[in-house]
Amino acid sequence: MKLDILAIASHPDDAELSCSGTLASHVEQGYKVGVLDLTQGEMGTRGTPAIRLKESDKAAKILGLSARENLGFKDVFFQDDKDHQIAIARIIRKYRPEIVLANAVSDRHPDHGKGGSLASHACFISGLRKLETELDGEAQQAWRPKTIYHYIQNNYIEPDLVVDISSYWNVKKESILAFQSQFYDPQSKEPESFISRPDFLDFIEARSREMGHKINVKYGEGFTVERVPGLSNLFDLL
Repeated sequence: MKLDILAIASHPDDAELSCSGTLASHVEQGYKVGVLDLTQGEMGTRGTPAIRLKESDKAAKILGLSARENLGFKDVFFQDDKDHQIAIARIIRKYRPEIVLANAVSDRHPDHGKGGSLASHACFISGLRKLETELDGEAQQAWRPKTIYHYIQNNYIEPDLVVDISSYWNVKKESILAFQSQFYDPQSKEPESFISRPDFLDFIEARSREMGHKINVKYGEGFTVERVPGLSNLFDLL
């Protein structure tokens, strides 16, 4: 299966929190969209890997994803090195996305900046003809996505572009809440975490409103770019 967009995320729920409105928007427009989670979030304060995988599946259905995979890298301890880059390159060559959405270039959680760098490097080496990889015993062909956009996460980063997700805010919120183990639940007996505080989802909405405000819409999701975007028609801009 070929994908149009592949979101690569260090943890299950990174994509939902940061770019799920963009994913849902493009699914509705007829594009094939997928998510690659690098870890199972096993070092998180709440939940378990098994629970997180079930929650990921639920969120994938809400967003209408064509594919979702988890590479099972070690949460917190994975590295931006050859073995991890090749593992991601194998998935990029499998799905051949035109666009990759990756973690923020830097953020509160070190895995986010590290994951963003790892995804970027994997996209590059995936396009190297002399890098040999196999999937299910068959040699893969080189493939490099046309562009990489880094979504903005906890720390504020001035965006290079903002996607209007005003019509998809409710889908975004529903996909986030699919990760029930991670967010505020007054019945939970697990320790409170940074994201399980009652006001965390208020922050996510405020950030989306802030990004939307930049382009005169209600809700938006911001991204940074690795190269200058090009246009052939100025009227394509909002």
